[in-house]
Amino acid sequence: MSDPGHIPVLPDEVLSLLIPQPGQVFVDGTLGRGGHGELIIPCLGPSGTYVGTDLDPRNVEFATQRLVPLAKKHGVTLHIQHASFADIRAVLDMLQIDRADAVLADLGFASNQMDDPARGLSFTEDGPLDMRLDTDDPDRPTAADLVNTLPERELADLVYQLGEERLSRRIARKIVEIRRETPIQTTSELARLVRGCYGPAGRRSKIHPATRTFMALRIAVNGELDALDRLLDELPGRLATGGRVGIISFHSLEDRRVKQTFRAWSDNGWAKRITRKPVTPGEAELAANPRSRSAKLRVVEWARSRDMF
Repeated sequence: MSDPGHIPVLPDEVLSLLIPQPGQVFVDGTLGRGGHGELIIPCLGPSGTYVGTDLDPRNVEFATQRLVPLAKKHGVTLHIQHASFADIRAVLDMLQIDRADAVLADLGFASNQMDDPARGLSFTEDGPLDMRLDTDDPDRPTAADLVNTLPERELADLVYQLGEERLSRRIARKIVEIRRETPIQTTSELARLVRGCYGPAGRRSKIHPATRTFMALRIAVNGELDALDRLLDELPGRLATGGRVGIISFHSLEDRRVKQTFRAWSDNGWAKRITRKPVTPGEAELAANPRSRSAKLRVVEWARSRDMF
């Protein structure tokens, strides 16, 4: 197997808190390059089941090649689907799996996705303003589509609400001004435009001024918050009593939703919070994988029968 192109975040914590065991059904909602799966599958054998889903068809193909021999070695039934974790109910129905003993959703992006200029997810190298996780989906608008067609006010609201960008109005106004002359098509064009809106303060900032704008567009393009909401809505009907759910988030908009939902489940007596505060990477992991710095893992254990939902 070639370089997997991604280091899974919080690997020890995922294993110790979700406790995959022989014979269990484990759903990995963000398969990625198979990093978490490589750790989880040996724990499920013999006779366990691993279900992995991912929106990126290239990562699905890579992870399949990586995990098939491992699953065979440990006697684990392997199901890998090109799908969103938001479709957990439909996926399990299709596989005729009644419930899951553990569910993991890593809401981040694989390094190979971030490092590929053709994806347009980063401005470190120039590339098209795409940002779609599933680049084979012709019906999903790209970031360029949003930047060049949304009315100024809608664009400003998007950047403010999804990127928490305080200069959203100024940025949207500048985008509309520029696109009147020529469409904004590349990551470097947009990054320069946003940096210009910051003026001298942009040169002193610890993070690139375009970071929040890019995050907002990426969230919008992939419907990330809607997908998370759907996952949280569907989980109660698919968890075995005593089953555990772990969700790894990377920014406050995601973590807030997970925190509030897990708290509501706990208050209603549906689940027990295993982590009162989010688990974050330790010093050793941060040194080995700086991209893990924003990761926050929250875990609950389901306490109610699925028959109630």
